Amino acid sequence: MAELSDPKIAEAYEDVRSDKTDTNWLLIDYESDRSERLQLTQTGTGGLTELREVLDDSKASYAYVRVQYSNDKESTREKFVLIVWIGSQCKVMRKAKISVHAADVKAVLRVYSIEVAAREKDDMNEEPIILRLRKAGGASYDGI
Repeated sequence: MAELSDPKIAEAYEDVRSDKTDTNWLLIDYESDRSERLQLTQTGTGGLTELREVLDDSKASYAYVRVQYSNDKESTREKFVLIVWIGSQCKVMRKAKISVHAADVKAVLRVYSIEVAAREKDDMNEEPIILRLRKAGGASYDGI
């Protein structure tokens, strides 16, 4: 079981969800290679593009991102995405525990439209994620 007692995680979650701040993503990492304690490592305002730059191929991490997109000229939507990152050089024992720990993370980062399992940084390209969000949103007028 992962430990998510760091109060900064809940604060950052509320910050990303708030319309009053520019923060649109947070990143949670394990305290150390052998630890099951998760901590907030970073937040940012640059969306998926910025988040991709800070991910470490040797780690397993969890990210929560606010994504804004347009369905047409007059409307924009904001949806939330949970990303479970398993870097290509992540240790085998860490990978083995991800599915169990992800459930614990989901109990804290509760509200999201889709979950993205990312193994490579290209798994977090904005266009395919927005396409998935449109499909999950239910009201798509572009025939998607």
